[in-house]
Amino acid sequence: MSQTIAFVGVGRMGANMARRLMDCGYNVTAVYDVYTEGAASLAKEIGCKHATTLADVTAAADVIFTVVTNDASMRTIFLEGSDNLLVNAKGKIFVNCATVTPGIHREVYAAARTAGASALEASMASSISQAREGKLYLMLAGDEAVYQQVQRIIEDLSVNRRFIAGGAGKAAEVKALVNMVMNINTAGLAEGLGLAAALGHDLGMIREVFSQTGANSRVLETDGADMADRSHDCWFSAEHAAKDSGIAGLLAKEQGLNLPLNTATEAQYQKMVQLGLGGLDKSGVAELTFKGRHA
Repeated sequence: MSQTIAFVGVGRMGANMARRLMDCGYNVTAVYDVYTEGAASLAKEIGCKHATTLADVTAAADVIFTVVTNDASMRTIFLEGSDNLLVNAKGKIFVNCATVTPGIHREVYAAARTAGASALEASMASSISQAREGKLYLMLAGDEAVYQQVQRIIEDLSVNRRFIAGGAGKAAEVKALVNMVMNINTAGLAEGLGLAAALGHDLGMIREVFSQTGANSRVLETDGADMADRSHDCWFSAEHAAKDSGIAGLLAKEQGLNLPLNTATEAQYQKMVQLGLGGLDKSGVAELTFKGRHA
């Protein structure tokens, strides 16, 4: 555990990953976030430096985890301005956990190599509580030799993981597929439960029947009761669902594929954003399908 670790992006996922590694005995030396109050609070909690510049983060650690929101944020922290993570970054390893396009991962990978550093993808398919408990599922891509250098850290963050061959961007492609299918399933479940409610069926009974038939799915377990109860505390936001379905749509367009279900699902989540519901959990798509709700 001799490697020092820092974090850029300490919202609920990043902060819980930092807490987890501290619990495991790692030396987390610095945290940074554009929301400075949150970063300062976490730094005080776990006893590390609140870095106020990106270059300070790089200087403070051997391994830097980034957990940011989108391509623009990735470009800002790595590729733009005089203060970015690649300043004096020779020998550093960046582990990038955000759900962003494969293209930006490839850009960062190339820029890191030019700076004498390494960039590894570690796309997450898990929740906030799983980040705290070290039970993430991680999809990794980049150079396998770099992965081996941080494998112990990755294992302490995750219950399972998959290294995906093919180079930079490949884990992001797989993550886009995961979220595309998850979002389609969630929107489909919302329509099924919305129609069942309109027909006067007991939704507890419907969920039980679904669970024993071909209508079963992981999202039935995670989101079914929340859709019925209108309980949409955010674990994975509708805004993020819209973004991720959009990433899948862009990949399909590049391949000349038509994905009508993904297109319809993205439109539903974009509608939530337009209605001011983007901060709800993805289960909130049921608000668009049940009679008498927001739709």
